[in-house]
Amino acid sequence: MTTSKTPDSITSIATEVVLESISDGVFTVDHQWRITSFNRAAEEITGVPRDEAVGRYCWEVFRSNMCEGDCALKRTMKEGKSFVNSSTYIVNSDKRRIPISVSTSLLKSADGKVLGGVETFRDLSVVEELRRELSGCVQLGDMVSRNRTMKKIFSILQQVARSDSTVLIEGETGTGKELLARAIHTLSDRSARPFVAINCGALPDTLLESELFGYKAGAFTGADRDKPGLFVAAEGGTILLDEMGDTSPAFQVKLLRVLEEREFQPLGGIVNVRTDVRVIAATNRDLSQMVGDGMFRRDLFYRINIIHLHLPPLRERREDIPLLIERVIPRLNRLKGKAVSGIDNEALALLMSHDYPGNIRELENIIEHAFVLCADEMIGVRHLPAGIVTLEDSRRGERPAVTTGEIPKLEQAIRTTEAEIILEALKRNDYNRRATAEELGMHKTTLYRRLRTMGIKLPDRDGRSVRQHLAK
Repeated sequence: MTTSKTPDSITSIATEVVLESISDGVFTVDHQWRITSFNRAAEEITGVPRDEAVGRYCWEVFRSNMCEGDCALKRTMKEGKSFVNSSTYIVNSDKRRIPISVSTSLLKSADGKVLGGVETFRDLSVVEELRRELSGCVQLGDMVSRNRTMKKIFSILQQVARSDSTVLIEGETGTGKELLARAIHTLSDRSARPFVAINCGALPDTLLESELFGYKAGAFTGADRDKPGLFVAAEGGTILLDEMGDTSPAFQVKLLRVLEEREFQPLGGIVNVRTDVRVIAATNRDLSQMVGDGMFRRDLFYRINIIHLHLPPLRERREDIPLLIERVIPRLNRLKGKAVSGIDNEALALLMSHDYPGNIRELENIIEHAFVLCADEMIGVRHLPAGIVTLEDSRRGERPAVTTGEIPKLEQAIRTTEAEIILEALKRNDYNRRATAEELGMHKTTLYRRLRTMGIKLPDRDGRSVRQHLAK
């Protein structure tokens, strides 16, 4: 005798088969945010087995940046409406960041009762990699660039990170020196240990010394107990000493001893403390010039300048401006609960021509300002700070450039920047097409094609023939 299956059970089995066969990850949660189901694709994308995921809080499994701020599933449960294709990322079981798109909806029973929420997510790693290849950009941690100088830094960062040598990072304020230091730490063998950063220029010597090396009880008025310093907190890890160029000669002597002897003495202490910390120094000043002027100790400079990295200002990597804007908009959407999809051509062209004395930090502040004023889908010129618009108008010496048709389109702005980069590379290589193509990371035929497309006319001579003639 066979037992017939009811329509509901057949539907349930069919649904389970479908969920197990699709490539999108799917999971459900109850009203307490505990995972109640977890399909095969969810296991593969997260690296977390189903039996480990079910019953745990969703944020324990996914560790998404959405969990820290604007969670799409939380909004769905609160507002009762679905969200489609929200961009975010998760951290899988191997601690690798996975870009995903997320869609959420309410989970209801047959009679309409809300049982919890359901989230569908898609792994966009291949799409992101393809997009980066097509755009010619390179990503390292939270840093991304298509600039030639930045790519060179990225290409050696693995070796730099694993060397354990002291690193000096120079660059203007706002260029991302701390981000680069964090990337070095993350790629190093010390990544499981702490990363600690301190702005040396913001503190007087005594306070800076106590912050770094700690102090013993009774070292000064109010020191009623021992306090360990940041070198102790960073033991086994990395410490970033930012704005090193602003430190006094007296402090430089004490830091030199730490770097040479790998030990320090807390304020009020009499016993030296051994330390195993990698030091990364950063500054917005030219330390070599300061050494020549007698404003920075030469011996300390040579001690911290074992590996030297210089971050170019944003005005020298304008090709990265659209890329940086593209990255900051999703983050601000999550933080501010908005759905801004991008920036229009007029506003982008205006931002492409700005000089950014505050570098990337200034660009991010400009976009955040625009978010406050923007109630539309696209950021426009009217949402930008008035000072930016006025400054660019005065530089051009013409009427406000917000008139439709007078601002180049997005594609034109990008082509103009690309043409400038190619021309500069050609000049550096004495118009040698092959050497220029190699420097730009493209095939020679690709360079020829882009030159024709952009209408760039080159001199008849080729750098190779010139060098061959000089060599004879």
